[in-house]
Amino acid sequence: MSEALPPTAPACEPTEAGLQWLIGGIAPISLGDRLRLRAAAPLEPVRPQRPCDIGLFDLNARAQLDLFTKLPPGAPGG
Repeated sequence: MSEALPPTAPACEPTEAGLQWLIGGIAPISLGDRLRLRAAAPLEPVRPQRPCDIGLFDLNARAQLDLFTKLPPGAPGG
């Protein structure tokens, strides 16, 4: 029969948030890891973007009538 290993106290480290337990086989996240993650993340705008309401992308202009419209026969002015 194999002998059971005596339990060892888990490692811990003090942080700003308090005492943090370290799990065996898992390395803590370092500052370099955090910086690499931030550098690889897509850019986000500082403030909300305004819609592009000019030219092809102007959705309100699509609701306007044409300047020259062919009137059906019998319509006033046609």
